[in-house]
Amino acid sequence: MTSNIKIKKINNEVSSIIIDEPKTYNSLSFQNLYDLLKAFKKLDSNREVKVIILEGTGKGFSAGHNLKEVRGLKKRDKYLKLFNLCSKVMLQIVEGRKPVIAKVHGAAFAAGCQLVASCDLAYSTKDALFATPGVNIGLFCSTPMVAVSRKINRKPMMKMLLTGEPINANYAKEIGLINDNFSKAKLNNEVLKVANKIASKSNLTIKIGKQAFYKQLEMPLSKAYAYTSKMMTLNMMAMDAKEGISAFLEKRKPKWKNK
Repeated sequence: MTSNIKIKKINNEVSSIIIDEPKTYNSLSFQNLYDLLKAFKKLDSNREVKVIILEGTGKGFSAGHNLKEVRGLKKRDKYLKLFNLCSKVMLQIVEGRKPVIAKVHGAAFAAGCQLVASCDLAYSTKDALFATPGVNIGLFCSTPMVAVSRKINRKPMMKMLLTGEPINANYAKEIGLINDNFSKAKLNNEVLKVANKIASKSNLTIKIGKQAFYKQLEMPLSKAYAYTSKMMTLNMMAMDAKEGISAFLEKRKPKWKNK
């Protein structure tokens, strides 16, 4: 079977995962979710890759679950299997060692919006739209709201969930769902600029920092400080931290060993 999930090498340190099923608006079917999970795990274990870009082909980023497939499942265990698989993909993005950047155009709806929110960074075209529209078809976007509600405040989140109405790229930036938006002509270069900037840092430092960021968010303040103090100590013992400090003091570029 030919996969709709493609991996494209951008340069030695940046690779792209492309959802390439425009006829279903890059839907998150069982097969596409399985293949997405495999692709993220493959790039996460690749020592050369430092940053992953996630994008879609055709008219938009992703419309979420394939409703034709969903309608045909009918049994409770099959629904649960689908939503658990989708959650595994989102957790892989968050818990993976490599930063993931969503490059969004067109619509990012439902589980597609969940994908955007799960990524560490997100940039879109100016005409991009974001929505959790499940309420319109009698299916509340409960799993998408897990990711989106961890990126934006409660009032705009509840409005998206309760009305099902899409929001535009400017408002998505204002409420923190995306980092920024650009013209179609500029988006790719702007995303690559950020990806290359991150790739120029110590891979080990980024891995430690990403893990610490998400873990401390769920902790009470005192526990968060205790945990991050341990993580900074672990980081400080690494060769790259010693090299980085020396390079700064000696006014030279650091030479990362990723150790």
